[in-house]
Amino acid sequence: MSVSIGPTLLEYLEGLEETVSQLKDTWRPDDPAYRADVYRQTMMNLSYSYFAFFHADAEHPDWAPLWNPVYTDQPNPDDIYLFAPIRGDLSYRVSGNRGTCAMLTFNTQKGWVGMSDGPAPPGTARDFDDKSLTVGPNGEIEIIFSARRPDGYAGNWSELSPQADTMVVRYRSVDWVNERDPQLTIECLDPTPPKARLKPEEIIERIQQMAKLPARYNRSFYRNQNEVKDEVGVNVFVQRQYPGGGLSQQIYLPAVFELDDGEALIMETDLPKVRPYWNFQINDPYFNAVEYVYRMASFNAASAHVSSDGKLRAVVALEDPGVPNWLDPGGFKEGTIYGRWYGCDSNPTPTLKRVPLAELRKHLPADTPVVTPAERAETLAARVRACQRRRRW
Repeated sequence: MSVSIGPTLLEYLEGLEETVSQLKDTWRPDDPAYRADVYRQTMMNLSYSYFAFFHADAEHPDWAPLWNPVYTDQPNPDDIYLFAPIRGDLSYRVSGNRGTCAMLTFNTQKGWVGMSDGPAPPGTARDFDDKSLTVGPNGEIEIIFSARRPDGYAGNWSELSPQADTMVVRYRSVDWVNERDPQLTIECLDPTPPKARLKPEEIIERIQQMAKLPARYNRSFYRNQNEVKDEVGVNVFVQRQYPGGGLSQQIYLPAVFELDDGEALIMETDLPKVRPYWNFQINDPYFNAVEYVYRMASFNAASAHVSSDGKLRAVVALEDPGVPNWLDPGGFKEGTIYGRWYGCDSNPTPTLKRVPLAELRKHLPADTPVVTPAERAETLAARVRACQRRRRW
């Protein structure tokens, strides 16, 4: 049976135009710079969507990049994210080498942001980290994902919801220079036919899904940051958890920030006594991570300076403030700051203070170190090398 295929590709890309209408959900819908940024973001997400809908399927799974320095819809700069399609009625083996990164985590659930119209149905999400894994003497691991533990199998196992169709892996690194990412494969253990040539109607349907992904992303991410602004205004942190797609042990700390030329925001927080993982980063007004390879747009326990009184202080400023823990907003005067406490014994909420940049040191401890331009350049160069050596796509 022949299938009618339209004479132009554009008729299958109508979903892209929804991203233009979503300008009304941004903070400055009439700003030409916002419009240009949203156009760029749309092309970024469209380019990613080919991986999402064409690269693999549940019977023939493979890793695709998810969020990273290219596909920047709010990745954690410490994380390399991989995506694979799965099916809850099939069994899978993930195997390879654990590497030495700080954490290795897995999410399985039905639906993923951008790939379906709604949130994950309640009860389908499962997540775990590698604290519970048995690892071989040379770092080798094997994990079975299935609806039920295989008979007689005593190795690493994770339950799949019958509705699951998504697996997301995070390689989380704290020391970007010295830690090494895992090398993993994913295999379907059930008998499956050879990977078939796609039918014309399947290709068209997937192209239409590709065109919907950018607007689906915006719908979710704009809502996340706008809810924070509506709830507490600007330059105020709140706490969030995201059970569908987030990590169950992770507390997120978003704040919508605003500042101007010649100003700085001082972030201050206590630190949990037990803190397996934490970090802070800067996002732009569209929920993308600000350039974090060539800018100091994030820090974590390996790169942060803790004040002599035990508190963590950071400075958001458009120009280098000459102090540790600079969060460089990359030219944006508004956006979001995101922090994370993972598995900590307490979850302090940071504060933000807006001050003139020229008076910054009056508001910091007297023994706050000076970071010279040469020292900043050396730190940034090391950051670039370390990030580029991680697998990103």
